[in-house]
Amino acid sequence: MGNVTSSVAARFAFFPPEPATYEVFREGGAEGRLCLSGLSPERNVAVHLVETKVGNRVVATFWRHPLARFTLLYSHGNAADLGQMLDLFFELRAHLRVNIMSYDYSGYGASTGKPSEFNTYYDIEAVYDCLKKEYGIKQEDLILYGQSVGSGPTLHLAARLQKLRGVVLHSAILSGIRVLYPVKLTFWFDIFKNIDKIRQVNCPVLVIHGTADDIVDWTHGKRLWELSKEKYDPLWIKGGGHCNLESYPQYIRHLRKFINAMEKLSVAKQTTQSSLPTSTITEVKHNKCLRFGKR
Repeated sequence: MGNVTSSVAARFAFFPPEPATYEVFREGGAEGRLCLSGLSPERNVAVHLVETKVGNRVVATFWRHPLARFTLLYSHGNAADLGQMLDLFFELRAHLRVNIMSYDYSGYGASTGKPSEFNTYYDIEAVYDCLKKEYGIKQEDLILYGQSVGSGPTLHLAARLQKLRGVVLHSAILSGIRVLYPVKLTFWFDIFKNIDKIRQVNCPVLVIHGTADDIVDWTHGKRLWELSKEKYDPLWIKGGGHCNLESYPQYIRHLRKFINAMEKLSVAKQTTQSSLPTSTITEVKHNKCLRFGKR
């Protein structure tokens, strides 16, 4: 059954750029540090090859900000790879003052393997493990960001992590089939069943969607927001399409407002915990992002 689902997904959900828009290489030979073409050293970006539980090697980049309070784990859309999104990550890091961990799905860019729904889940799990082991990032300091099809792996991980700081859903889908057909029921062969997983997310959820999105109708975002347990003020960008929301000034303003709210929430929780008895304390550029259609 899983193989059937994966084949359905591969047929209409994954469009990795061919050829890849970047290369990964080692500076100074086999023992040198990993580098990504198009990234100069002064941009302060670390490159990783992360192995998933099924043996694929996924390219991940960690964009460090010296004053970061939070880390954004960014899952991109289905018709882009990391090479096309470098300028966006550079701008987000600067304006939001966050670290950013971005990665390419299996079969995208220089990542090995083949694209599939379940591989995207293994990919984000492996990248999250890298964040914990290499950088000591805690759930409380992590915000998951899913753009378009990237909302699938984002909500997969968010439903499993109970102490996340927040989730951002950007032009997100209710499920794969619902992008193509307005079905009411969830079928077993559907992919990225976000409509079910959003109900298991226990942190603040920000939804961003364009009202003129002609690929994923804005009602997908509206329904995901309605089903969220902890709703943050959504951003409906009037006239915004599917792949151009970053060009609207309210996009970065609203994201910055959300980050600031998460910082205040974190401080408030720490203050509340510290006042309790010790025994009760417990631990912009447009980018290609999604296409649908049979190959």
